[in-house]
Amino acid sequence: MTSDYIIFTGLNVLLAWSVYVILMSGSLSFANGAFMALGAYASGILTVKFGWPLLAAIALAALATSAVAVLLSLPALRTRGVYLILVTIGIALCLRAVLESTSYIGGVRGMSGLVGTQIWHIAVLLVAVGTLLWWISRSPLQRVLDAVREDESVARSMGINTVFVKAAMFGIGAAIAAMAGALYAHHMVFVRPENFDILVSIYIVLYVILGGTNNMWGPLIGAVAMTLLPEVLRGLADWRPTLFGVLVVVMLLWRPEGLLAFRTRSVRPRAVPPGAPR
Repeated sequence: MTSDYIIFTGLNVLLAWSVYVILMSGSLSFANGAFMALGAYASGILTVKFGWPLLAAIALAALATSAVAVLLSLPALRTRGVYLILVTIGIALCLRAVLESTSYIGGVRGMSGLVGTQIWHIAVLLVAVGTLLWWISRSPLQRVLDAVREDESVARSMGINTVFVKAAMFGIGAAIAAMAGALYAHHMVFVRPENFDILVSIYIVLYVILGGTNNMWGPLIGAVAMTLLPEVLRGLADWRPTLFGVLVVVMLLWRPEGLLAFRTRSVRPRAVPPGAPR
């Protein structure tokens, strides 16, 4: 039972980071539950129907999901604000409809026979993704992302290809969600489309909002707290959506930038000594 808590907490941290990666470029996605489903089903097809090893199946599922996400992001990112949110919600709903109508993967009955997830798989992935986010926060890329997030017009005037940056971060976030979905599916043994409904995407976004959107630690704290809190208060398990809603309202009134509101300090250009060649 303890191992289940560890696994689900780790998976939710990965999913929260998948949304955070997209937020770094100024976009908000409610489609990460759908990308999670793509990773789960793609890796399941490879392992169950073609006998692939789990790690190879996860890698290919992540690459395929990332490619799909980039293609979907090109028209989606032409919208802004609430319209982008509606488009990503539409992506999630459409994907669920496709999964339910595809008999090859079991349709509404779901897919079974998925096994193989170990705690060390999730631990390694957490370290890898966390290291990537830490490296980005300490690299010049963070300043590029800050420019795109704060003002796209100014970023374009500086020669930054904002469409490429946003699409790339969308693809990276989708790949992280797909890997989390693959590990989730192979831990649960059996999955069906309703495991990835729109509420999953909403919960993932709430992890980030509650923890904070300005640094990589906020989503981690939000995911851990919101995963373990219902287990600590078992009597409130059925009230989870209500609890989440109340917490969101409280956070918006008390700390609108999340529990951890500080910004990660990015690298700054080194000062050039007077008289030195530039």
